[in-house]
Amino acid sequence: MKARRNKKQVPSFRKLLKTSKVKLENKLKNKQFKQQSTLKKYRKEQRKLRQAVKDAVSKKPVPLEDPKDKRPGKRVEREEEEEEEALPLDMMDEDDLQLMKDLGQRASFLTRDLSSSEPVHAKKRKHERVIDKYEKIPRTLQTAPEKELIHLLPIKDKSGIIPQTREKPVINTKDEDEDQEEEMELEEDIIEEPIRELTMEEHLMERKKKLQEKKVHIAALASAVLSDPESNIKKLKELRSMLMEQDPDVAVTVRKLVIVSLMELFKDIAPSYKIRPLTEAEKSIKMRKETQKLREFEEGLVSQYKFYLENLEQMVKDWKQRKLKKSNVVSLKAYKGLAEVAVKSLCELLVALPHFNFHNNIIVLIVPLMNDVSKSVSEMCCEAVKKLFKQDKLGQASLGVIKVISGFVKGRNYEVRPEMLKTFLCLRIKEVEVKKDTEDINKPKKFMTFKEKRKTLSRMQRKWKKAEEKLERELREAEASESTEKKLKLHTETLNIVFVTYFRILKKAQRSPLLPAVLEGLAKFAHLINVEFFDDLLVVLHTLIESGDLSYQESLHCVQTAFHILSGQGDVLNIDPMKFYTHLYKTLFKLHAGATNEGVETVLQCLDVMLTKRRKQVSQQRALAFIKRLCTLALHVLPNSSIGILATTRILMHTFPKTDLLLDNESQGSGVFLPELDEPEYCNAQNTALWELHALRRHYHPVVQRFAAHLMAGAPSEGSEALKPELSRRSAAELFEAYSMAEMTFNPPVESSNSKKKDKVLQGDSLLNEDLNQLIKRHCSEVATESPLDFARCLETSLR
Repeated sequence: MKARRNKKQVPSFRKLLKTSKVKLENKLKNKQFKQQSTLKKYRKEQRKLRQAVKDAVSKKPVPLEDPKDKRPGKRVEREEEEEEEALPLDMMDEDDLQLMKDLGQRASFLTRDLSSSEPVHAKKRKHERVIDKYEKIPRTLQTAPEKELIHLLPIKDKSGIIPQTREKPVINTKDEDEDQEEEMELEEDIIEEPIRELTMEEHLMERKKKLQEKKVHIAALASAVLSDPESNIKKLKELRSMLMEQDPDVAVTVRKLVIVSLMELFKDIAPSYKIRPLTEAEKSIKMRKETQKLREFEEGLVSQYKFYLENLEQMVKDWKQRKLKKSNVVSLKAYKGLAEVAVKSLCELLVALPHFNFHNNIIVLIVPLMNDVSKSVSEMCCEAVKKLFKQDKLGQASLGVIKVISGFVKGRNYEVRPEMLKTFLCLRIKEVEVKKDTEDINKPKKFMTFKEKRKTLSRMQRKWKKAEEKLERELREAEASESTEKKLKLHTETLNIVFVTYFRILKKAQRSPLLPAVLEGLAKFAHLINVEFFDDLLVVLHTLIESGDLSYQESLHCVQTAFHILSGQGDVLNIDPMKFYTHLYKTLFKLHAGATNEGVETVLQCLDVMLTKRRKQVSQQRALAFIKRLCTLALHVLPNSSIGILATTRILMHTFPKTDLLLDNESQGSGVFLPELDEPEYCNAQNTALWELHALRRHYHPVVQRFAAHLMAGAPSEGSEALKPELSRRSAAELFEAYSMAEMTFNPPVESSNSKKKDKVLQGDSLLNEDLNQLIKRHCSEVATESPLDFARCLETSLR
């Protein structure tokens, strides 16, 4: 039993290991504690030494007569002093009083060791301060002028710390006076020489020379950065420092050149990705020289780009605030030129670097300038935003701009330039996310799991399936374009913000100058509006039309929006759009060859949506009325509008074959055609004919003549009266644009009409009648006799 007990009591190896670890830890802790305590002691001693030296140096002798002085001394000394002070001077002898005064004037009395009254065998106290030793050092009176001393490091020996000092070397004042006199003489010599004034020609030549030097310097720095951006990234800082050019002759020009040069440099050397800041973990990792060099280049590029944008922003702010800076290098007049160059550079960077850092900051700067008072700045910014919308395929940058514009318009209470909202028309949005029920139908293909494969497929089939899935994954990864889902998500969010802005203006600011831009935007994106808003939107549009406050262009956009809604997802709605047909039929005669000629393009788009695409919902009477009115309209518009209208008429005649009865003189049915009636269903258009085509056949434009002859023949697709392919295959809107007269020229050129028979032109007297000629000659030959005017005689005859 004892053996077993002993065996149990033997500590295991694990226990031994554990105890050894504890011991080692205790030893280590003790060692660290000792080190800390010794360090504390050492620091304490050093602190005391420094304080002692400081006190010894700064202490000055104070005369005993000062009642404020409180010397540290023993209790016995204090009692003796009190007793002496208590004795009145009257009780002292004259000799003793004189002795005390004499002793007071001596330095030995001041520097006497006050502790000498103690017994010699007095032991030192353990807690005596180090400062008390320095209090016993003899002091000297300031009888002589103080000499400047340089305090050196103290020396420590057996007796204690000995401070060391050295006198400051005295500079000979005579030499200084001589130097000052020489400097004054030189200054006088310099002042005596007057600065020669330059003539205007010399000044211009000098400025040209300076400017050339600066240009060469800018070009050298820019070419160095372009040749090796990673090595010469520091040259960007040098080039950017030239934005603060201080020479008033060339300051403005140099700054403009540097702004443009830096803008082009950043466009060239900026990478095609966004540079993100490094984390602490990434900074601590060791890396190769090439990687380190690339990181340094990226950090330098981002910082210089940031400072450059801040400089441009400051230039624009200076121009806005009209505040002259302390250094009058640049005049107030030059601020606008600098600001315009800065804005142009910002616009270029907005379009060229939408993927790079600080793009949102540029957007925040550009958007308020779109509404600027200066028309040139406003147009520049609007064009840049349009360009960005047109080239942005994914939609990330467009979304950022739309958010800022929407917030800006709301913040200004919808009092902004219409051009800001017209930029929305350039958005590349054709599809948006549809509802979840349709998404569930077209779910993305999922790969089979291993369990599903094992249940349904054989071993060989599983092998083939695995190879197919691998190939599909590789094909997906190889796609260069962004995922369709991400693109649709961005487009949906962008369009939601656009519609929120549009609906706010329709609801709160119906008489705003922004209304035409809103209606035009709704007309373009109406097919993407959610079905839930259709009823309310149609009611609002009809109310706007009925109010009579809209111009012809705005009312046309209302009609266009309504039919875009009804031709898309609005087919499911049971809405009769007859009032919109009536309004368009009534508006057609407001167009003419003057300023309203451009509205014909909107009319052509409306007719395409209202009649051609909705052919099943359009009656024959309505089609006849529109064809008749369109042919009448073609007589009093410009040639390109006439061509577009006749092309639409041709399409309607093909779409509604029974409308060929308008080419016949015989009336169809009862009633008389009422051209002044604004209801297309009840104007009896079947009882008239297209006599306008005969007038259009003699039109001065050859293409209009060709179309008129083609329609008179019944718009055949074959034969001699058929149109050429370049005319028949184009839409009405394309023909309107192709034959536009914006450049004040005819396309093709119109021939001048020369009559074959030249009639004799009568000139002079031959134009008049013979009797009339004789009468004129007789009156001219008579000699005019001067006779006095007698108004009274004439008055008497009239009274009789």
